[in-house]
Amino acid sequence: MTTYLEANKQRFLDELLELLRIPSVSADSTFKNDVRRAAEFVKDKLAAAGLDNAQLYETPGHPVVYAEKIVDPAKPTVLVYGHYDVQPADPYELWNSPPFEPTIRNERIYARGACDDKGQFYMHIKAIETMVATDGLPCNVKVMIEGEEEVGSDHLGTFVAEHVDMLKADVILVSDTSIISNETPSLETGLRGLSYVEVEVTGPKRDLHSGVYGGGVANPINVLAKMITSLHDENGRVTIPGFYDNVVELSDAERAELAKAPFDLDGYKRDLGINDVWGEAGYSTNERTSIRPTLDVNGIWGGYTGEGAKTVLPSKASAKISMRLVPNQTPDEITELFTRHFTSIAPAGVTVKVVPHHGGMPYVTPVDSVEFEAASKAFEEAWGKKPIPTRGGGSIPIMALFEKELGIKSILMGFGLDSDALHSPNESYGLFNFYKGIETIPFFYKHYAILKK
Repeated sequence: MTTYLEANKQRFLDELLELLRIPSVSADSTFKNDVRRAAEFVKDKLAAAGLDNAQLYETPGHPVVYAEKIVDPAKPTVLVYGHYDVQPADPYELWNSPPFEPTIRNERIYARGACDDKGQFYMHIKAIETMVATDGLPCNVKVMIEGEEEVGSDHLGTFVAEHVDMLKADVILVSDTSIISNETPSLETGLRGLSYVEVEVTGPKRDLHSGVYGGGVANPINVLAKMITSLHDENGRVTIPGFYDNVVELSDAERAELAKAPFDLDGYKRDLGINDVWGEAGYSTNERTSIRPTLDVNGIWGGYTGEGAKTVLPSKASAKISMRLVPNQTPDEITELFTRHFTSIAPAGVTVKVVPHHGGMPYVTPVDSVEFEAASKAFEEAWGKKPIPTRGGGSIPIMALFEKELGIKSILMGFGLDSDALHSPNESYGLFNFYKGIETIPFFYKHYAILKK
């Protein structure tokens, strides 16, 4: 396999760059045709890699791409999941090179979707191609790549429920997470859930002259800012009543195990260009970003933001707010608690509207399974050291639904880095990580076939 990989490295990279040039932004209907182009590209590459039945399955949103290779019904089956849609690239002016013109600098690919998730799921297609072309697949494989992960996977749940037999497998393999560093591999054992809402505060029925009305009428931007500020106390805890009621607290032993992951606080601050960290009192930075729930404003707007001055008291102000959840919080519960509280703290001079967007359940995978052992052995064989178990701070909403509908666990076998600037300008993915992923993934199949006997 090593010989095949070396002989085809440039082609693998060229294909990924071609995929990255497609602006498959699922959140913006302007890019609808491009999202479909990306789906067609993935379908064609799955077929070219040697998989059978490569096709698009239509949904009310963007299509799901599926293909499979059943080498022996008696062998275990791996279901690979990923997503071909990407986050919006805005603000474009903050990119050092155009987001959909992939550029390689310092052994890194800079493009929207380079790591999340095009670079990562494409490793699987190339790893499967490599196995098919050389020693053959030691397991059956099914591949499902969706186009709506970045907008909450609204239609994938229905697709999975309607295709349970087609998707029947023994484990789901996902590369949409990160490792600690290129020197220290890791396997994520859990992800946080998500509740995402948009809020709108409305005051007067029209924009007003701030000189004539300022001080006499509630300014929706001032009110919204004050309401948002009140959502955290002086210790960094969320003030929504009931927010922490169902949070599973880790034991001292579990926290000590997670603390074994190497973490350079000074390097962390340096990389982000900040003077200090912030968060819930009593927890480390790694704990705050993985095992604790959070509330963050993702965007805020209102009034005049153009060039120069306009002395206006705006009619409306809005914000987008995300809450990352941990076991045993649920998105429906937290969204309801947020809505009730946020509405209750609004002063009489304004009205408040809360619009839920999307959410997802937290997810935890066991570390004592043969699937996790196979992934650990794969890293150990490819990297020369055992991976460290970690908890992820991000969310993949569909993970809990997979377990509910298909009755199987997922292995989070990611190869990105936290410094890859996911969802930000100048997102990147290391060439080392791309090629190392293609090298490592076949070892999972090898060890899983042995352990699952």
